[in-house]
Order: sequence, then structure tokens, then C-alpha cells
Amino acid sequence: MDYSLAALKLLCVQLKIAKETPSQSSYSLDGILFQRVWLQGIIVSSFDDGNLLIDDGTGLINLALSGNFRTIKWDIGMYVMAVGAYFICEDELPMIKIHKMVDLSPYPDRESIWYLEVMEAHKLFYQAFLEEEEQEQDLEMDC
Repeated sequence: MDYSLAALKLLCVQLKIAKETPSQSSYSLDGILFQRVWLQGIIVSSFDDGNLLIDDGTGLINLALSGNFRTIKWDIGMYVMAVGAYFICEDELPMIKIHKMVDLSPYPDRESIWYLEVMEAHKLFYQAFLEEEEQEQDLEMDC
């Protein structure tokens, strides 16, 4: 795991267009490399193996729990923050191997704030990166 790659704040719908890269189990979203993601959503199902399924309003994703996260009682209907390594499994929903998970249920307006955070991250970081890449490509074409 390359921790120099940031955990991108994303929605499930954005992960649908991410492409796997040939190196280091990384993924690319519009040219931005990542291995870890940060999502928030509502727990809609739990499985016998201790894993969970969350819905962020744009899609579903599996959460693979390990260690101390398996000992915490996660209830259906909780709104959670999930950060971890992203994996695409053939013929299954994508999965996050959890590194950090927090119950945000007690906080009002948590879901609407999350959508604003994702938009802000895109505008401040991801969009700026994409514009910089486009400028570099334009300069190369001019030479």
C-alpha cells in the first residue's frame, strides 16, 4: 500500500468509472491515481462473515471489516464514514478493506455535508490537478 497516495473522497457512482492500473493495485480516476477511498453512507446489510454493505445514495459498496472493527456493533441504518483500500472483485460489488470507520449517525446534516465535502475536494484538489495536466499536455503539443 502506497500511503503517499491520498484516500480520495468519492461517491460510489464515481468509482464506477475508475480504471485499474497495471502497477501496485492502483486505480485511476480521470488520471488521478489512488489505492484508498473515503466514502460515507448508510449500512443497509450485514453478513455472517462480519462484512457490511453501505449505500451512499449513488450506489452500493461492500466493507470488509477486520481486527477491532469486527468487535464493534454496527447496526443497519447507521450512517458511517469508511476509509480503506479499494478493490474491484469480479462479478461482485466493489469492496473497501477498512482502515478507519466511524459512526456518524448522531451528527445532524451529515449526509448533505458529505456531498459538499466531496464537491469541495473535487474543486480544490482533483479539478486543479486535471487542469494542470491539461496545461502540461498543451505545452507539449506546442513544442
